[in-house]
Amino acid sequence: MTQTLPGTYHDRLARTLPAVRDRIERAAEASGRGLGDVRLVAVTKAHPREAVEAALAAGITDLGENRVDELEGKVEHFGSEGVRWHMIGHVQSRKAARVVEVAGMIHSVHSLKLAGRLSRAAEENERVVRVLAQVNTSGEESKSGFVPESAPEEIHEISELPGLRVEGLMTMAPFVEDEAVLTDAFAVLRRLSERLRAATEEVGPELSMGMTNDLEIAIREGSTMVRIGTALFGERGT
Repeated sequence: MTQTLPGTYHDRLARTLPAVRDRIERAAEASGRGLGDVRLVAVTKAHPREAVEAALAAGITDLGENRVDELEGKVEHFGSEGVRWHMIGHVQSRKAARVVEVAGMIHSVHSLKLAGRLSRAAEENERVVRVLAQVNTSGEESKSGFVPESAPEEIHEISELPGLRVEGLMTMAPFVEDEAVLTDAFAVLRRLSERLRAATEEVGPELSMGMTNDLEIAIREGSTMVRIGTALFGERGT
């Protein structure tokens, strides 16, 4: 694995960001939408502060982190004014209070237990936390998330918790090249979103799905947020 040297982040983004935005725009147009309908979340996890500096200088306002410790450090250094920090990785229940203090949106609410912890922390901090319910649409044992069959009832329960605003859903597709497999993983989330929104106004329309290798398929299936790291910043050092 080749690590991106810190001094190259500004130069790299000057090349990669237009290319990524072009991919998003072409995919959005092909599905009858525009570039503004799909939010780019730049994943800076495991990259140094120079990557964040380059992203902010390039006008990127949504940044994604995978670990609570790393998120806290970057928020402490850069602040939250003019940028939304996305917690996209697994959150342990014992770290719920910490992530509530720094994340503008939490993508990975994978259980009722975690949702309850986040709700209590949000109330203690007197704030409303924007969250996405993570659904395991691939059925992989290695992935966290609600099972599609029971997800509607559980996500509805989350939406009624104080201090939380369920903005939508998130999934992680299998890391494969089979387009049919990827399409199915994303389509399951889209259909679940449609079912939930028909039943309640307490679940929003956001669909966080799609990464560097499959963003076009995700957008075709309705993604409103793509989480892009490698295509922007190169391979991670860790």
